[in-house]
Amino acid sequence: MSVETEADLEGLLAAGRVVRAALDAMAAAVRPAVTTAELNEVGAAVLRRLGGRSAPMLVYRFPAETCISVNDEIVHGIPGDRALREGDLVKLDVTVEKDGYMADAAVTVPVGRTEESALAIIECARRALASALRVARTGARLNEIGRVVSLEARRSGLSVVHDLDGHGIGRTIHEEPRVPNRFDPAARQRLTRGLVLAVEPMVTSGSGRVVEARDGWTVLTADGAPAAHVEQTIVVMDGAPVVLTAAA
Repeated sequence: MSVETEADLEGLLAAGRVVRAALDAMAAAVRPAVTTAELNEVGAAVLRRLGGRSAPMLVYRFPAETCISVNDEIVHGIPGDRALREGDLVKLDVTVEKDGYMADAAVTVPVGRTEESALAIIECARRALASALRVARTGARLNEIGRVVSLEARRSGLSVVHDLDGHGIGRTIHEEPRVPNRFDPAARQRLTRGLVLAVEPMVTSGSGRVVEARDGWTVLTADGAPAAHVEQTIVVMDGAPVVLTAAA
């Protein structure tokens, strides 16, 4: 969607605040031996308290309020009885609907003491997101986002995950345009002021190829390599974007 009124912006910001509160609470609860179901309940409790609803459950009938993916699981992991272990990389992904508006964000959190090589994947994803937000402004080509994400991954000796991209958002989860995480010469449209995007770099130490798990939801790296995923929902502006899901 595109922000056209102050009411649009306020609605999106309200949804974004619920997303951030849920992610912050879930990240604070990450520790060895906690289950992904327990982390999901932490996030679900925040949604209930703040009047948000799980957008994946509403739109796609996803079987949990949040997506939680571990190590080689990249996105769309289903929370369950899996207990986290020291050194895991856990991806927390929350998409909220509140009063007709949606926002989406994700973080990757290390569990306890974690190898430097794994921490480097998280840091690369964070740098890639920061680079993407610097170029996401009115008049820029859409493919400039993928160009800087790919460049950051290459500089770090890592790979961008294939076939998983960001997207427009606002009134439903996945809207136009697709926001490629790799440089796509065809993605030449100009970003317009007010456009709402979920920008979400995903990087891995492996090849970047993906497979789908038997559960029909979880997407994993094909070679079992660990991956990191970070995401913010933004409004494109003439200068720096408005980050709807930013930390307070």
